[in-house]
Amino acid sequence: MNAAGSPPDASPPVVIVIMGVSGVGKTTIGTLLAARLGWGYAEGDSYHPPENVAKMRAGTPLNDADRGPWLAAIAADIDRWRTEGRGMVVACSALKRSYRETLAGGRPDVRVIRLSGDEALIRARLETRTDHYMPPSLLASQLATLEPPGDDEGAITVDVTWTPERCVQHILATVPGLASSAG
Repeated sequence: MNAAGSPPDASPPVVIVIMGVSGVGKTTIGTLLAARLGWGYAEGDSYHPPENVAKMRAGTPLNDADRGPWLAAIAADIDRWRTEGRGMVVACSALKRSYRETLAGGRPDVRVIRLSGDEALIRARLETRTDHYMPPSLLASQLATLEPPGDDEGAITVDVTWTPERCVQHILATVPGLASSAG
């Protein structure tokens, strides 16, 4: 959303925020999209302080106070990338409107892509994942926290029942200016 509160304009983005609950495919689709665009990729989970990771590993949901400094750190990097004119894709749950406002608000060159899928599919992914601290037991709290983007946010929703490649093709075809950036 731009500073006036309307959806982003049709100018090409500099930063893409891939959002959604844990296990929806943010890393898979984000890294694939970044590779197709020849852009950098940042993993939002790497911005969490050790205290947040410990809470999640223990099965305790994060609250707004926990997420505030984490989101501020990601937003600071988004601003740096924008200043540098550096194309970046960042994966970040960005579950609430206020979180997305921290990351994309007033930044017309930042676009939000929401990955969405059926709870059973996402839970199955989480249950087979062995390389992450986020336990499947926290999925319910993430789904309860999730505020899907409103029409005024200009976000694009992508169905993750599609293959990752089809998801990326949809993003490239839907976000103004991206298709011409893809290699």
